[in-house]
Amino acid sequence: MGTSERKVHLNVFLRGAGHHAAAWRHPETTPERGFQFDYYKQLALTAERGLLDSVFMADGYVGTGRRLEPFTLLSALAAVTEHIGLIGTVGTTYNEPYHVARKFSSLDHISGGRAGWNIVTGHTDETAFNFGRESHLEHSKRYEYATEFVEVTKRLWDSWEEDAFIADKQSGVQIDAAKLHDIHFEGSVYKVRGHLNIPRPPQGYPVLVQAGSSDNGRELAAATAEVIFTAQPTLAEGQSFYADVKARLAKYGRTADELIVLPGLCPIVADTAAEAQDLEDQLNAYTEAEAAVERLSERFGVDLTGYPVDGPIPVHAFEEAKGIETVNGSKSRHQLILDLIRNEGLTFRQLINRLAGGRGHLTFTGTAIQLADVIEQWFRSRASDGFNVMPQLYPSGLERFVDKVVPELQNRGLFRTEYEGATLRENLGLKRPENRYRVIPAAR
Repeated sequence: MGTSERKVHLNVFLRGAGHHAAAWRHPETTPERGFQFDYYKQLALTAERGLLDSVFMADGYVGTGRRLEPFTLLSALAAVTEHIGLIGTVGTTYNEPYHVARKFSSLDHISGGRAGWNIVTGHTDETAFNFGRESHLEHSKRYEYATEFVEVTKRLWDSWEEDAFIADKQSGVQIDAAKLHDIHFEGSVYKVRGHLNIPRPPQGYPVLVQAGSSDNGRELAAATAEVIFTAQPTLAEGQSFYADVKARLAKYGRTADELIVLPGLCPIVADTAAEAQDLEDQLNAYTEAEAAVERLSERFGVDLTGYPVDGPIPVHAFEEAKGIETVNGSKSRHQLILDLIRNEGLTFRQLINRLAGGRGHLTFTGTAIQLADVIEQWFRSRASDGFNVMPQLYPSGLERFVDKVVPELQNRGLFRTEYEGATLRENLGLKRPENRYRVIPAAR
């Protein structure tokens, strides 16, 4: 697909008061609304007004309560929206394929074909403890499980042929049993007979999304995903990642346009660059630097608390830090932070502000036209197919993006002026997967 035919794809990552670590303290935000449905309804309708492809809800099974459970929330949002895609995170390590297949099929039916599954493997031993396990599965083992998990789930969605549910009142036949298929899957991890107890999703499969940039994560994306969320803080790193993950597709019989690469983008947009910088300065002023240094110490397994917050980061201290090979959580995020420390000569406060504003994603502070320039540059230079938009403040950051940035992208011919179809797949330009169990009648 040539550049002239490509369009920017935009997902928005919904997150409480915003993606800046101190967003909840800013006067523009209302963190107390983070558990109220009307708040998320407002955000989803704003995103739909901006013709964005989808909204995304992350999830996890550990920590303090900062988010609603995605299936419940997205099902409710399906009833009050018409076009926008609804993507939710569900981890493979602490679920069963049958449950996940059934829930996503239900969400896809409820929404009329707008569901997407963000596939993650989870992280931290604390998660394992909540499920009665002694420790978290080792990184490569988690991805081995995830690959098999996704395969089982796809087979379960395929276990109903498209026209299995016939509801023929004359004959008294509701379901054509010949068009239901037990999958009889037996792998190294899962043994599932099937079939599913709900018809195939309207999209065939919900759109499959993968979030992870480690080597194992890239390989899982190349094998199974249709959208990948990634953290790439510079254009050069974005181009390198884009080329690498697209090059992996051929071994799985896939083409480059079958995987949409969406790096995270954390914007602060205002009418002038000075106003945008004021907003950033306000947010950074609310950031608790000392607490952030303690979290860095915990992440890297080395005590950093004795160094001046406004002094340079002692690179030698990280020679004692945990190596990437010992990390059993998010390897790619660990490496990204190490690279920032080693390559940019930051002070602790500068690093903390950088991470507070984007957690390693691309950050931007400026005007709508300036942000449109950045988006166009990444898009045209094959560093991305669009962005996973992560406003640092909600709801104002999303409103500014929709009201100021989207029209500028439309003026440049880079973004849609109306939705292309009724399903998330159609709006993303992704083909509907064939059903592997469909019996094609023999030609006469």
